[in-house]
Amino acid sequence: MRIGIDVLGLGELDRLQARSWFRRYTYAAEELTLADGFGRERAREFLAGRFAAKEAVLKVLGTGCRGGLLPRHICVTRGARSAPLVRLTGAAERRAAEIGLTDLTVSIAHKGEHVVAVALGRGDHESAPEAGDVRRTARTVLEEIALRESVPSGRSE
Repeated sequence: MRIGIDVLGLGELDRLQARSWFRRYTYAAEELTLADGFGRERAREFLAGRFAAKEAVLKVLGTGCRGGLLPRHICVTRGARSAPLVRLTGAAERRAAEIGLTDLTVSIAHKGEHVVAVALGRGDHESAPEAGDVRRTARTVLEEIALRESVPSGRSE
């Protein structure tokens, strides 16, 4: 089993999106079409979740953005009941085949100005991760962020 996790502050995404090339480089057309159907704030949250999910998937793939792999080669759409569904194309699809990755599960959670995404991948010989395990991991990370933000500066736990 391979795991990837990413935590993103929405302000970080705002700074990245100020670059004219960022959306084309990062998002698949299908993701942008979905986001365009939302209001401004919901689209911001949606795209932040997709960006964090892509970063988590890149960690599962073990590559980062190398070897021709672009974030838009990882498309995070909606499956049944709006659950995130990952589709790999191009270099991401080739890398998954290279490492024997046959199943990829992503969970995205939002809390205030933060988003966390967890990706779990497995090969043919591994057992499937439980979706509840992924969600619990994401929730734990968000709770840790909230706890750290509630502790006044200068104090340690």
